[in-house]
This record gives sequence, C-alpha cells and structure tokens, in this order.
Amino acid sequence: MEQANVQTGELFTLQLPSKYESITLLENLIEEVADKYQIPGDTFANMMTCLNEAAVNAIVHGNQLDESKTVIINADVESRRIVWTITDEGPGFDYNNLPDPTAPDRLEELTGRGVFILKHLADQCIFNTSGNEVELHFKF
Repeated sequence: MEQANVQTGELFTLQLPSKYESITLLENLIEEVADKYQIPGDTFANMMTCLNEAAVNAIVHGNQLDESKTVIINADVESRRIVWTITDEGPGFDYNNLPDPTAPDRLEELTGRGVFILKHLADQCIFNTSGNEVELHFKF
C-alpha cells in the first residue's frame, strides 16, 4: 500500500527593526523558504513583491521608521501553501477605504498601490481588524 506524503507544518519567524536595511533579512528568509520547499518562480516572484511591499509599509507607515519598534514576520508552511504574517506596532489603518489606484486621477500618483498589489498577487490577503497585521497566502 502506498504511503501518503504528509508534510507537517514548519514555522519561520523574523523580527525586524523598523529601518529600510531590514528588508535584506526578509529577502534572505524568502529565498531560504523558497529553496527549501522548491517554490516555483512565479510564486516566488509574487511572494518577494508582496512581502517587500507589506514590510516596507509596516516599517514606514506602521512603525514610522522608529527603530525601537519591531516588525514581526512569520511564515507558516504546510503541505503546498505558505501563510506569511506581517505585524507592526503601529495603530493600523482603514484598509477598506483606500482610494482606487487605477482611477484615472490617481494613475500618475507615485504611492498608494501597496494594498492593491497585495490583493492581486497573493492568493489571499487578510487584514486584522485594526489594520496593523496582514496575512498573505500563497499556494505552490
């Protein structure tokens, strides 16, 4: 009789000081996880884009570049999916009432596309009630 390949979950955690240079540590973790679980290139690219965006938003908007505040990144890998959680120490934001970055009057804007990117590149994007934590789901 064939044995099912059952993979138990694995959790990765990273605590980042709220400065731009911390993004390198996150990118290293994404690469480590992608290599270990043989994540396909398109999923890897989407994860890298989304996690960079979410972490920079947490560092800049959530924690206001206050290096005494931390951004916590968790990656929970189970079977053929990864759930990344990005949490900052800020007050959060109203993610339900953001201007549409595809509206004609917003196309020239240099900012304001982060949540739009997360919702379109991740398989699922879930914010907590206050908006200082986001869960990004990726299937591979």
